[in-house]
Amino acid sequence: MGDDFTSAGPRLLGPADVRRLAAALDLRPTKQRGQNFVIDPNTVRRIVRASGVGSDDVVVEVGPGLGSLTLALLEEVRRVVAIEVDPVLARALPATVADRAPEHADRFEVVEADALRVDSVPGPPPTALVANLPYNVSVPVLLHLMALLPSLRHGLVMVQSEVADRLAAAPGSRTYGVPSVKAAWFAEVRRAGAIGRNVFWPAPNVDSGLVAWEHRDPPTTSVRREQVFAVVDAAFAQRRKTLRSTLKATAGSAQAAEAALVRAGVDPQARGEMLRVEDFARIAEELQREAAR
Repeated sequence: MGDDFTSAGPRLLGPADVRRLAAALDLRPTKQRGQNFVIDPNTVRRIVRASGVGSDDVVVEVGPGLGSLTLALLEEVRRVVAIEVDPVLARALPATVADRAPEHADRFEVVEADALRVDSVPGPPPTALVANLPYNVSVPVLLHLMALLPSLRHGLVMVQSEVADRLAAAPGSRTYGVPSVKAAWFAEVRRAGAIGRNVFWPAPNVDSGLVAWEHRDPPTTSVRREQVFAVVDAAFAQRRKTLRSTLKATAGSAQAAEAALVRAGVDPQARGEMLRVEDFARIAEELQREAAR
């Protein structure tokens, strides 16, 4: 490939480095943007290792902040595209990379944008998503990028611990819900570890978890993903009610919902938490057929 991966590597950010960079930018981390910066080099090394990325990967990183994870990624992968919504941070990041990883600076590009609103990523198609996601928008960002970038094959994200549980939950578990089903449309998802609060500045009020995922083909279906996801949303809107009840508005009546469920091979008295994403795809197909009658 021609890239040199034998250098001493970037100088990663420690607690004093993070605070010095923040002070130079007159930065006050905001809860609104979910800004909690990793100050422990061992943690970012662990994230990169657990992500499974390698020298051929083109990585998308969301919310790079001051560059803690960015620097660790640049040592291991072909290219990093970082999406940062904060203009102060976005404009400072190239200088940090040039200073602390000069031999890898040509592998890096920053996009100043809201990750929920990007409609493309510059450069070659990305193969991995590795990020310390802003906790207040972690699930929408993850799902948006999985839908936007079909070239993504694998990844690892750090999110709030209970969100990690939801994303990786299996049907029938207490934490299984909308995020679990929608993530399963795109990927096989699993918990990949826990992260303590003391590796962040400022320390968050919640524990963090790592979620790893591998791309999988979506269910084979004649309806669009948006139609399936609308059924998922309806099924979990009233979690304790049966599917016959939760889908009656979508189907037009409880009777029509029951007919569609039966044809899909699903018990009308079941609840959404018992179904796999493939079940929801069949239900969406049958609801469409019911509407066409």
